[in-house]
Amino acid sequence: MFRTTRVPLALCSLLALQAAACGKEGSPPSKGPAADKLPHYQVAQGYSLPASGTWKRAKRRGHFVVGAKEDQPYLGERDPATGTYSGFDVEIAKMVSASLGFPPQAVRFRTIASANRETALQNGQIDYYVGTYTINANRKKLVGFAGPYYMAGQSLLVRKGENDIHGPEDLDGKRVCSAAGSTPYQRIRADYPKAVLVAYDTYSVCVDNLLTYQVDAVTTDDAILIGYAAKAPGELKVVGRPFSREPYGIGVPRGDNALRSALDDALEARQKNGDWKKAYEATLGLSGVPAPEPPAIDRYPAS
Repeated sequence: MFRTTRVPLALCSLLALQAAACGKEGSPPSKGPAADKLPHYQVAQGYSLPASGTWKRAKRRGHFVVGAKEDQPYLGERDPATGTYSGFDVEIAKMVSASLGFPPQAVRFRTIASANRETALQNGQIDYYVGTYTINANRKKLVGFAGPYYMAGQSLLVRKGENDIHGPEDLDGKRVCSAAGSTPYQRIRADYPKAVLVAYDTYSVCVDNLLTYQVDAVTTDDAILIGYAAKAPGELKVVGRPFSREPYGIGVPRGDNALRSALDDALEARQKNGDWKKAYEATLGLSGVPAPEPPAIDRYPAS
């Protein structure tokens, strides 16, 4: 009875539904960025980037199409009632778009699963991607990256009463869930082969499975896990120290070096003028973790 009464409440919180939607009076309130507390970004007037085919196509259609996540609290989350996206990654997309001459209303977000990011960029489904996208050498062969704009680290999310898992060395024989095609999934498979891996398209399904005792842990970047734990603090906790370095970048079509360079310039300028910190504090900072120093931009050679 203890499990069957508490799990639905946690699920209500994680899905950011109203209490009535779950049929339970007194369900935890949804937490997330308040629209009236979000920063406003100055939009560059008369901006032009003719060397970028991606920018020119966006200019002709009148808006950027930006790939994002929809199920990551405080990072990239979509309100199912309004379709509005919110979170730190969403703010990053808005601020750099403003630097490239596009106001917030000219940025349209599209949910893209982790396993489909490269394909979406290569096929022109999106102009760029901001969604906890780790920069690594293999991905650079397929797409370009601006940034990084945030440094995360892989960690573990477990149920509040779990006392046997303190780090990845405790995962032997444990069912561990992550997103299909993600860097965290690949790291567990390579470095901790005795763990029993379970994969889904989204981390929200992994968290649902954790709450219903179908898996023992969820693994991904600590920034993502902190958001989930903050939404259900009575049910979930993040354990151990991060065991990787995950530089989050903005994915762009490979070969569009003009767009990549312009986004690097935009990130650097927004870090210096304080917009980056304001965006963090209004979103991911609501988890209680203070803003870190943003990482240095990696302006690697043109491909």
